[in-house]
Amino acid sequence: MGDRPTIMLVHGAWHGSWCWNAVRNALHDEGFSTAAVDNPSVAVPGSDLAADGDNLRRALDAVDGTVVLVGHSYGGAVITDAGTHPKVERLVYLTAFALDAGESVAQNGLTGGATSELGNAMRFDGDAVSVDPGRAVEFFFHDCASDVADAACAQLRPMSMAAMLGVTRNVAWREKPSTYIVCTDDRALPVGLQRSCSARTDNVREIHASHSPFLSRPGDLARMLGAIATAREP
Repeated sequence: MGDRPTIMLVHGAWHGSWCWNAVRNALHDEGFSTAAVDNPSVAVPGSDLAADGDNLRRALDAVDGTVVLVGHSYGGAVITDAGTHPKVERLVYLTAFALDAGESVAQNGLTGGATSELGNAMRFDGDAVSVDPGRAVEFFFHDCASDVADAACAQLRPMSMAAMLGVTRNVAWREKPSTYIVCTDDRALPVGLQRSCSARTDNVREIHASHSPFLSRPGDLARMLGAIATAREP
């Protein structure tokens, strides 16, 4: 769609590319091309962060023109790993992990996450980790319409713990311009943890939303992403 960058969307833990559908529709209405990936760490049992990064790089290879790369939650680790790809012109971390060298989602030097109770809702089965379905709305979808929240809960899937323990091979935010979107009503990634991550990026924006603004405020999020994609920020 013209010379605008493609906005490529990377989901977080337990989700899939389905979670971006409403945002993609809104972005298309605004004249943007979009793409979304399904991380192997959810789709293929046992896959790790490197597999997710390689999968994203293949998707980037297939895009014509430049890309603004958006990662949600765990997806921040994936865009940090793969975002050094030459087609990527900007990274956007949506309440996401902006990891540094030697860090993983599970083990890192970030601060502010001690208040999160999400770990109490995790269920482990070998290498697979899932979220108690009875608590998913509480952590992810509390500001969504009930039918939207119920549909999202039904689509959550276990993911590989190896992905959360995986150390990023690259630190894309050290090489590419980056923006962080803080979700100020997030009950999964505390705002303090988001602030610790956002201190590593070039620009910070905020949206008053839960961990899932792509479902609770898709139009507002799409407009924000569109503005970031077309802005001439540092």
